[in-house]
Amino acid sequence: MSVLSMLSALAGNNALMAVFAALVGGIGLFVAGGISRAKKDTARRAAEKLTAAQDRLEMGREAIDAERAARDLPDEAARREAMRWAKH
Repeated sequence: MSVLSMLSALAGNNALMAVFAALVGGIGLFVAGGISRAKKDTARRAAEKLTAAQDRLEMGREAIDAERAARDLPDEAARREAMRWAKH
């Protein structure tokens, strides 16, 4: 029996074709779900990087504000302020 005759016999069997179509559809949904998970993971990592960058920017702004405030302090008060920041 040749391969072509076996394929034509399988194509003529409606039940077997329905099972095959369901299998192919299930595999397609599984692959599409995997792609969706990958996109969600990429978006999550990007959001984490953005949050970290915003935190660094805010910390820099706070440090600049503290430096500006420390300029007007006497030496001893400036040292105390610097020690407070060094502990962070």
